[in-house]
This record gives sequence, C-alpha cells and structure tokens, in this order.
Amino acid sequence: MTSANRNIGENHPVIRQLDEAAINRIAAGEVVERPASAVRELIENAIDAGAGRIAVDIADGGKTLIRVTDDGCGMTAEDLPLALSRHATSKIDGSDLLDIHTFGFRGEALPSLGAVGRLTITSRAEGADGAVIRVEGGAVAAVRPAPARGGTQVELRDLFYATPARLKFMRSDRAEAQAIADVVKRLAMAEPAVGFTLSDVTRGAPRIVFRADPETGDMFGALGDRLARVMGRAFCDNAVRVDAEREGIGLFGFAGLPTYSRGAAVAQYLFVNGRPVRDRMLTGALRGAYSDFLSRDRHPAAALFLTCDPRLVDVNVHPAKSEVRFRDPGIPRGLIVTALRHALAEAGHRASTTVADAVLGAAQTEPAGARIYQMDRPSAAARGAAFAAQAPGFQEIAPAWSAQVVDPAEADAPVPVEDLPLGTARGQVHENYIIAQTADGMVIVDQHAAHERLVYEKLKRQMAATGVAAQVLLIPEIVDLSEADCARLLAHAGRLAEMGLTLEPFGGGAVAVRETPAILGEVDAGALVRDILDELDDQGDSGLVQSRIEAILSRIACHGSVRSGRRMRAEEMNALLREMEATPHSGQCNHGRPTYVELKLADIERLFGRT
Repeated sequence: MTSANRNIGENHPVIRQLDEAAINRIAAGEVVERPASAVRELIENAIDAGAGRIAVDIADGGKTLIRVTDDGCGMTAEDLPLALSRHATSKIDGSDLLDIHTFGFRGEALPSLGAVGRLTITSRAEGADGAVIRVEGGAVAAVRPAPARGGTQVELRDLFYATPARLKFMRSDRAEAQAIADVVKRLAMAEPAVGFTLSDVTRGAPRIVFRADPETGDMFGALGDRLARVMGRAFCDNAVRVDAEREGIGLFGFAGLPTYSRGAAVAQYLFVNGRPVRDRMLTGALRGAYSDFLSRDRHPAAALFLTCDPRLVDVNVHPAKSEVRFRDPGIPRGLIVTALRHALAEAGHRASTTVADAVLGAAQTEPAGARIYQMDRPSAAARGAAFAAQAPGFQEIAPAWSAQVVDPAEADAPVPVEDLPLGTARGQVHENYIIAQTADGMVIVDQHAAHERLVYEKLKRQMAATGVAAQVLLIPEIVDLSEADCARLLAHAGRLAEMGLTLEPFGGGAVAVRETPAILGEVDAGALVRDILDELDDQGDSGLVQSRIEAILSRIACHGSVRSGRRMRAEEMNALLREMEATPHSGQCNHGRPTYVELKLADIERLFGRT
C-alpha cells in the first residue's frame, strides 16, 4: 500500500522567487532568536561605529521596546536606506571573508529587525544634518529630516509583531531581561574603554539595571576594573593574571583561584579577538586546566581573551556569530591549559579570601551595643609576662586537650613571624587543625588536607622527572573501530605514549594496545580506548589517561599523608607551614577544598565587639 507524499500535491510543484519581506523574515529567524539577540546586534553596530558611550533602554524584557543610543560616527540621510538593505555593510568589502576586524560583517541585522518589528533609526554624521527612517513589518518609509545629536539611535518596538507565532516561544519578561543584561555585560567586558548603561523603562521612569563607565589605564588595569564592575570585586581579589602567547595566538585575562569556584559554569567568559563566544573546545580546555584542582561538581571562574590573526579563525560559522572555528584548534586549547596551570602555580599557597568570609559569616554573634572600654592591645613584653604567669595553669590541663601551647619566645622560628605568610604554629586542636599566628592575624590549617596536597605535588614532580612507567601486555589487545575513529585516535598516539599507553595500527579500523600505564594496574584497554575517542569527539583532545593517573596519585597521596587525629610537635607543624609556602597549589587539597583559613586580627576583634 502506498501513501501520497503530503508535501507534494497532484500538480507539479512550481519554483517561486520569494519576495523581499518573506526573505527578511526567514533571515530574522536565524539572526534574531530573542530580544537579547537584537540587543547584541545593535550594540555591536554601535561599537563598530566607534562609540564611546552606549545606552540601552528596554521595556517588558525587550518585547515591546529596545532602544540603543550611541555617540559613534553616525550615518547620513543617503546611508539610511542602504543600511536597511540585506547584505549591505560598511564593515567589509567582500574581497576576503576571513580578514574580519569588526563585530558585524553580514549586513543582515537591521533588515531582519525591520522585517519582524517596528524599527526607527535616527542618525547624524559629523558635518551632516540629522535624518530618520522607519520600517514596519518590512515596509520602508521615506527618509525625513530630524533633529539629532551626533551618533545613532535605533528604536525597535513590538518585536515579532509581524510573526506572532514567534512570540509564543518567548520566555517571561524577567528571563528575557536577564538574557539582555548578560549580553550587555559580556560586551562591556570585551570593551573596557566604552561606557555602557542598561535601563528598564517598563514602568515609565528608567531604572538603571547596569552601568559601567569607560575605564582608563593599561590593559590589565582597565580590564580588571571592568571585570570588578561586571563579575564583582571578589572575583578580581581572588583571581590571577594570565598573559601568554604561542604560535601567533595570545591569551590574557584573569582566572579565579581554585578555592574561588562556583557550583555551575556561570562565571566563565571567553572571547576571541574581542568577540564573546560560546565554544565547547575552549570551555573544555578551561575545564581541563582546572581538572587537577577541582572536584567534578565545582566549576572555575575566568574571563579569558584570545587574540590572533583573523585569518586563523573563522567567525562566519553561524549567523549568530557566537561560534568560531580555529584553523588549528590544538594550539589555543594547549595554550589555555598550560597558561592557566602556570598562572595558578605562580599563585603558590594562596587561597581565596571568600573562605575567610564564609567563616566570619558562619560565626553568629550577638549585636554589639555601645562600645565597652577594653584595655589596649598589650605590648610584646607584656604578652610574654602574661604568658609566663599563665603557663603553669595551661600545663596542668594540657594532657586532657590536644592543644599545644608554645611560648613565642621559645618557638623555633628561623625568621621573624611577620616575614612568614602562614605565620608560626602556636598549637593544634582536635588533633587535626594547626593554629598559627601571623603578623596581623591567625591561620587555621587542616593538617591532613594540606599534607595531602604536598605529597601529591611531590609525586607529580617525580613522575614528570622519570616519566610514566608502562607495562607491556603479554598479548596485545586488539580493539576494533571504524577507520575514521582509528585515524583520529592514532593522530594522538604520540601524546598517549608519553602517558604510558602505546597504540599501533592493526589493519583496517583496528588498533593494537601494546602497553598501558603501570600505575593503572589491570585495565580494560578496549573501554579505555573508546572513552578516549568519546572525549576527542566532545572536546577535540583527550586528557583521560593523564586524569586517571593523577587520580591514582591523589589516592596515594591521601593514604600517605598526615592523618587526622595525629598529634604533631611544634617543629613538625612549622615544617608543614614552610613547605606549604614553597609548594604551588597548596592553598587547596586534591579535591578543591581549602587547606587553610586566614583570619585578620581586625575581623576577629569585630567578632568580639572590640571595634
């Protein structure tokens, strides 16, 4: 029994040329997915026009009003009709579609917006009169003179009124407004020298949602100030600078400390030649750079900017221009991983200040009333005398407590306490936490977590020096794959061999696994190879073998470190503190948790109402 094709009628189908309005509405479906897409396109046009300040007004989540005003170069009355023509742009001349130095270049945004909404453009170029043009549902009106300041104002009302079916797929006003704010913030991060203002005019009087004035100073200074405005001062206080270059690709920005992690990937911002992008390969590289410092349920925070010759990256992959494709994706991925790990290593034992903030926030105290007179902080001599007077009493109770009180005068400190970042050990509580005194506060160290990281880093250094030991399989394991998978896997055979996994072609689509990393013990070579292929498909590279080796080293370090419940002598505690100061990444354990908490004396006094 045959059934007729419902898409073909009885008569022969006729090929028709769609009219301009239908073409623009179809194009709008690709370019303008939601109000945030329209805002992005208009702001990018303003930046390309050389604007120094950009103001964005929205109403009802951008569904009823989007107005973008800039002080850029503006347009003349003759330019306005051409700006509403598809594929008309001042950004490129069409001779080289890879040599793109601007945000926009497709010439589709304005005609697409005019096809699905009520669009008004008012503009004035330097030395010319102001002019206005309106387009409603694709119908373009004549250009008319209009009073205008230098620059351009684009007003879009009733988005998708011409395609009401699209309105049914819009989210709530609040969700759309949040998406618009995210777009503005990302572009503000990309352009620190440009001022941005986002206002909500839904209820008449404008309510400023986001404001960032133009930043001045050097590259890192201006970027740091802008990131503090967008991501919060806490991020900049707990981030390290990243500045590296490899084979014509540069990388700069800020990366958060491992202890300043998030529960979701909401604080990860990546830019390619100033363009905000969402690229799986780049986010995978970011995740791989932190794989040795964070548990699987935590995500790093970072704002990273890749720069390269425009011919090395294709930004014309998707109409939304949020995806890019590198000519050699291995270079930027490797650059991100190595640069971030190097920057985090230079941070040494540093841990995020938010750890101490969480401790202070958890400490519940009664509200302080009027300040009660307290004695001033005693001098060093007075503290010594008081300690000597109280020492016998402490010594009597010492056997019942794990605290070990050390006389500051007798403490074995090779340098003055103020010169030691983690201070000098003063005692141990609950056979697990070391209490150390610094020049302006105190440090509480988790002895097991800290020593676990120290042992782990030592094991990694030993393995890097001697290489990964491999065990030869008595009978090589043959893994059948497709020819494409086999070729992709063998392209990474050299790097896998460095990790102790030796692969050889076995004819057709099969590979022979001849050696596996000895530290992994007995492994299912077939399952391991297929897991590596899955990671290659997802991220373009694989660190699976290395991550498994590091997981075993971490497990060895956990079992070989100082256990909780062990009493430590003063010299042991101080030796642990000194080794932490000299070891990179010692601010967090192998699972991403902090190894110590630092409390400033001013914070402690505030807890006791002494301020």
